[in-house]
Amino acid sequence: MGELRGSDLSVVALQLGREPTTPFSVVARCPGHHPLVIRNRPFDADRRPFPTLFWLTCPDAVRAVSRLEAGGWIARLRERAASDPAFAAALERAHAEYARERERDAAGIDIEGGVAGTRRGIKCLHAHYANHLAGGSDPVGSWVAERVEPIHADERPGRVAAIDLGTNSIRLVVASAAPDGSLEEFARDMVITRIGVGVDATRRIDPAALERTVDVLDRYSRRARALHAERISVSGTSAVRDAANRAELERHVEAATHEPLRVLDGEHEARLSFDGATRGLDLPRPYLVVDVGGGSTELAFGNQSVRAATSLPIGSVRLTERFVRHDPPRQDEVDAVRHEVRDRLEEAARLVPIRGASTVIAVAGTATTMQGTALVLERWDPEATHRTWLSRTDANRVQTQLARMTTGVRAAIPVMPPGREDVIAAGAVILTEIMSFAGADRVLVSETDILDGLALEALRTR
Repeated sequence: MGELRGSDLSVVALQLGREPTTPFSVVARCPGHHPLVIRNRPFDADRRPFPTLFWLTCPDAVRAVSRLEAGGWIARLRERAASDPAFAAALERAHAEYARERERDAAGIDIEGGVAGTRRGIKCLHAHYANHLAGGSDPVGSWVAERVEPIHADERPGRVAAIDLGTNSIRLVVASAAPDGSLEEFARDMVITRIGVGVDATRRIDPAALERTVDVLDRYSRRARALHAERISVSGTSAVRDAANRAELERHVEAATHEPLRVLDGEHEARLSFDGATRGLDLPRPYLVVDVGGGSTELAFGNQSVRAATSLPIGSVRLTERFVRHDPPRQDEVDAVRHEVRDRLEEAARLVPIRGASTVIAVAGTATTMQGTALVLERWDPEATHRTWLSRTDANRVQTQLARMTTGVRAAIPVMPPGREDVIAAGAVILTEIMSFAGADRVLVSETDILDGLALEALRTR
């Protein structure tokens, strides 16, 4: 789905020379972090169809592609499609794939056509190139890439892609090492596919969930290659660890990335979250990093490095499936989640000094969504939430509000990612119970987490 930082709004308006007419997110960036490709919602504020899903915004890239169009290459490529059956078939598949991807956001809007709104043929090289960079399997877009790249003279080698295959979501970052040791990002994305649905009870990955997940994985892998990642590392966490039938997933990962699926143990997962959350942080130590996931919750304690870490089988998806049967949950169901979390924390305290941290850091979707809700943000903005403080008072208030809402009401919260609304209530209980157990009056909410840790690890080992 891409991300949207507050600063992107003015930058894209400047790139386009006008205010955008539809909401958008950024799916690819140039060196210097400015947007390269945006993903438009397929309708405008008046719910009129907007057929171009992926839009090329970087002025340098736009000029480079415009030179090809001025050279008559649209007509020549149309001639190729008319005489080359394999090229024509690949182009037809690209249009069909584009239409399916747009339908994920269409919400009942009737929009026909594929790339740039055309049903067949070639209408706009800019749209095909944008589709290629966004991860579309697009023969025209890849042809354009071969002729216009590199776009920027200062592009450096050494990019990697890390994919975090979590219980609830699958996430991507494409990055290289910045001179200060941080990440220079070229893409960051998250889609909730819930590969962990039912795994707690069955120990098996559901076929429909696998299909949803590998569809996104394929697009992520193509986007990473289009953005010149030298390697693509895919790491599975709680649900993948627990699934007895992950062989098909492993085969698909290797086919898409040419690397084996890494299945992280809980302690490794916790250490990576710690690395991602604390890099460049200068606050009182020791730190306790709390990562509330869909299938598990990781706790990592340390100063510059981890001294103790553990993974607990309490996650927002797992505890929702175990204890919640009503919408909104009944009080006894919320209490059951609460008691399970407390019991697990008592066990964890034997391994990790939960109450000994000077700074508690909360990462991942539960914490960031709770903070966005507490701040009453009108839309998701990681720049507004990253390394901000969430008080225990606000956390408890948001947890109570979420528990009293129906799933439909939660889904309407502006910062709620589609697919998290039915499990966020249990996730909020997990976080507030950890804050209470740790004696933390507030937590530092971080948008950097295990995904950043995975990228940093990949850069060290490439």
